[in-house]
Amino acid sequence: MSAIANTLFTGKVLVQFTSLPSTNQYALELLSKNKPSEGTVISTVHQTAGRGQFGSQWMSEAGNNVTLSVIFYPNFLAIRQQFYLNIAIALGVHDCLNTHCHVNNLRVKWPNDIYANNKKLGGILIQNTISHRKISASVIGIGVNVNQSKFDKTLPNPGSVFLSTQQKYDIDEVIQVLCKTLEIRYLMLRRGEFEQLEQDYYKVLYRYGEMADYRRTDGTSFRGKITGITTEGYLRIESFQGKVEQFNLKEIQYIL
Repeated sequence: MSAIANTLFTGKVLVQFTSLPSTNQYALELLSKNKPSEGTVISTVHQTAGRGQFGSQWMSEAGNNVTLSVIFYPNFLAIRQQFYLNIAIALGVHDCLNTHCHVNNLRVKWPNDIYANNKKLGGILIQNTISHRKISASVIGIGVNVNQSKFDKTLPNPGSVFLSTQQKYDIDEVIQVLCKTLEIRYLMLRRGEFEQLEQDYYKVLYRYGEMADYRRTDGTSFRGKITGITTEGYLRIESFQGKVEQFNLKEIQYIL
């Protein structure tokens, strides 16, 4: 696949590999040596050692899925605003699968997993470099199960675009659309359209405003509803008794 044609800068530099341990790691190594142009995309047909949040493994079948990383320089964001980058990227992925693949019941599960009908279709891993209380660089790893139909039995709730739509998609076309939708949302972020991004995020946020079951890290379970996200990115859940609690990553488990 050649450089992305329908964007201003995202994917104009497109580095492709047949196999790579981790696109994020390769992008981080690039950043350590020089300053690649903004929007540089590292993509691979087969990622052999992909990672999710907090070191969890991201397993992907060769040739059937999107596995890539994008380099952005959101130095217009203060550290306290960095969750808005998560919001913009998650919406960019959602927009791609919604408009191009027409996946039904598509949702963003806080903070940035992509779900459809309680199945995980994709995940995002953002690794930021901080300098002078600003985000000097971001490596954004994106994995989306597109045409894969069989998964490791140890995975809790895997899904794919194919299993949701019963259609196969050209991976290169999905990447082209993804670069476009990511750029649109990133430019909204650059223009400071935080309120609009937040509103759009809540519209597609998994379980937002719905009563559901959750489990704390101490093993206690409770019933509550998601009422929002704090500026720092903490998840707010109001329990059935009316108590509002805030949770960081890995401090809350969704009971399906």
